[in-house]
Amino acid sequence: MLASRGGHAASNGRRVIVKASIVKLAGKGASAAAAHLRYLQRDGTTREGERGTLYGRDTDTVDGKAFGERGSGDRHLFRFIVSPEDGDQYDDLKPLTRRLMARMEEDLGTRLDWVAVDHFNTGHPHTHIVVRGKDDRGADLVIARDYMTTGIRERAAELVDLDLGPRTHREIAQMLRAEVEQERLTSIDRALLKGADTERVVATNGHDAFDHTLRAGRLAKLSRMGLAEPLGAGRFRLAPDLADTLRALGERGDIIRAMQREFSRAAIARAPADQAIYDPAAPDARPLVGRVLAHGLADEHADRHYLIVDGVDGRSHYVAIGKPALSFSEGGTETDVSLPRGAIVRIAPLSPTVREVDRTIAEVAAANDGRYDVDAHLRHDPTATQAFAETHVRRLEAMRRTTGTVEREPSGRWIIAPDHLDRVAAHEAARLLDRPVAITMLSAQPLDRLVDADAATWIDRELVSGSQEPTRNAGFGHDLRDAQARRRQWLVTQGFAEETGGGTTFPSGMIAALQRRELLRVGGQLVDEMKMPFREAAEGARIEGVYRRSVDLVSGRFALVERSRDFTLVPWRPVLERQVGKSVSGLMRGDGISWSIGRGRSGPSIS
Repeated sequence: MLASRGGHAASNGRRVIVKASIVKLAGKGASAAAAHLRYLQRDGTTREGERGTLYGRDTDTVDGKAFGERGSGDRHLFRFIVSPEDGDQYDDLKPLTRRLMARMEEDLGTRLDWVAVDHFNTGHPHTHIVVRGKDDRGADLVIARDYMTTGIRERAAELVDLDLGPRTHREIAQMLRAEVEQERLTSIDRALLKGADTERVVATNGHDAFDHTLRAGRLAKLSRMGLAEPLGAGRFRLAPDLADTLRALGERGDIIRAMQREFSRAAIARAPADQAIYDPAAPDARPLVGRVLAHGLADEHADRHYLIVDGVDGRSHYVAIGKPALSFSEGGTETDVSLPRGAIVRIAPLSPTVREVDRTIAEVAAANDGRYDVDAHLRHDPTATQAFAETHVRRLEAMRRTTGTVEREPSGRWIIAPDHLDRVAAHEAARLLDRPVAITMLSAQPLDRLVDADAATWIDRELVSGSQEPTRNAGFGHDLRDAQARRRQWLVTQGFAEETGGGTTFPSGMIAALQRRELLRVGGQLVDEMKMPFREAAEGARIEGVYRRSVDLVSGRFALVERSRDFTLVPWRPVLERQVGKSVSGLMRGDGISWSIGRGRSGPSIS
């Protein structure tokens, strides 16, 4: 919320937005915090469009990795975004940030370990500040809620006042006049809503002539937008959804501006008709295939991200992907991978689903007086294993932490309500805010590198599938058609395909042959690193060894498995990332592998 110190838009104090959050570092929190810190230093955030640089109390360059290591054992950290409304009047935000942090240290009575980075990539310059969750005595740093919500904002506004002086009446008037025609929720709208009667009726008359002019002008604008109904005699009835509609319009305007910034940065032109906002909740929402043009933060405070994707339909689509920042899907399964510009992806809407694990929990609880634990599960299903039952406990733990929809007794037993499946459905619906779409990486390599790649490419799989994505001869659709034609010619020249009177014929083993070529080549290149020979994994073979790491190839992502006398490369699955350095076992089946990680008599295989 804007700091006005007077509580209304006409205050002459300088206004500052401060957003504050506490980030727990348990579990995946530490890795997410490190990823967030790296992302804050991304390209295009300075005035010159360069990479952002972390700074601190005494230096303009701070090692983010060292800062993260200092806080590796902390329980939590604090994140702040400080955005002065008049931030564009500062040549450099660093002195303001350092003075603000000094004030905070005085208020909190402790020296703070912090880093910051300034961003100029939006219309409002702002500073991201990350503060370790320890005070100067090594104890957990605790900041009172009131200070988090209002105190820091007040301190920042006081400093901006000292730097720039109070806002003049002319500046305030200019700001309010500008709000009259804006298609977003403004301070004038909030005043109108606050002063409306029970029938949502307001009048144009104000406190003075200037206020009357503002109200009359804004109500006329809202009337043209269909959000206010003229009743005569200077009276209007406000639409019941006025605030929500104006917020949505403001968000759409922000999206359009974000797209324009990315188009400008990429030096490309897009007609308004070729710009779209992907809505996964729309009844007619369909999967989107395209090339990643940009990846950014839609909400820097909540860590909600967006992609701009040039689709095969020839249009550029803004896609809100939620959080975590880099959680994507490979082959329909969630994984953590980076998403480089130029990568080819498939975006599909997600819908809330009740899983089989949820149904099993409800079934076991129904047979045990509304209680669930591992022992009850094993009694209910004697074929289940301890490890398999524990996956259900992890599901309940996740629901308890995120939404509190289940309770755990001191004994460790879980209280499962009769409407548990309804609660699960609500839990999954809430999760869509954080992960509204599934993202499948089709190719980490850009399109032009696939044309003559000596490997099994996404284009090849499209060519042999018989159900290629429908394309429009514009934008990425045009580029894809051209790349497909050139790839066909390359495949024919290399003897992988044949030209016939009716087009091009692709033999059934083409994809496997191309993939094998790349695996043999890369396997040979890894021999020096591994200090042992490479051996190809045969169809139907049992793969047993230590999983070392993933290897990204044009043909896809593969797992490097070290065996007693050699190493091999086999299809990768996300479940393996929790097994780095551990023994794994699986069976090669076609172009995949069935792993038996955490598997018992009735446990699931991961195919």
